Amino acid sequence: MSKTVVQRRAMLLGSAAVALAPMSAFAATDVGKPAPAFSATDSNGKTWSLADLKGKVVVLETSNQDCPYVRKHYSSANMQTQQREAAAKGVVWLTVASSAPGEQGFVTAAEANEITRTRNAAPAAFLLDPQSKIARAYGATVTPHMYIIDASGMLVYKGGIDSIPSSNPADIPKANQYVRVALDEVLAGKPVTEASTRPYGCSLKYGNNAA
Repeated sequence: MSKTVVQRRAMLLGSAAVALAPMSAFAATDVGKPAPAFSATDSNGKTWSLADLKGKVVVLETSNQDCPYVRKHYSSANMQTQQREAAAKGVVWLTVASSAPGEQGFVTAAEANEITRTRNAAPAAFLLDPQSKIARAYGATVTPHMYIIDASGMLVYKGGIDSIPSSNPADIPKANQYVRVALDEVLAGKPVTEASTRPYGCSLKYGNNAA
């Protein structure tokens, strides 16, 4: 392998992505146990808390608009389609920006609203988590990292949005759609068949000030 190829690979890994998170890295929140409580302000100044959403199925989606893995699902309209499907079924879908200030993926409220508009996204809200409190509580390691909380407040799914860890939109139709299938099972009152999967994406940018 040439030195140039090695250098290019190193640059990609350092700047863009960790394709697969280690299984141990996201073991902090166990499926089948109460989801960690959270409270955060959205891009329109509204406060959201998990306690207030009891009785609703909730999806958490960590996001970083500059991540190629996030772009994969938005440029293809896969994420927006699933957001709208979920909303039509009464599910509360929350996009969460947990990057620390100065890190890739950090957004202001105005920037979050502009991102939502330009990518025609449809979450119930875009939560601002600049101190990474939500991400840390859930053990999120990448963007997108997906979580589903059932109506009783139990965590019933955590992991990837689908089964193919690539940044190529062409892979979406070939992948197992973990989140879509899990949501259908939850709404049908069934146990989630694949409740914990390996997430893939860009490493979440916690920063030094998010202790």
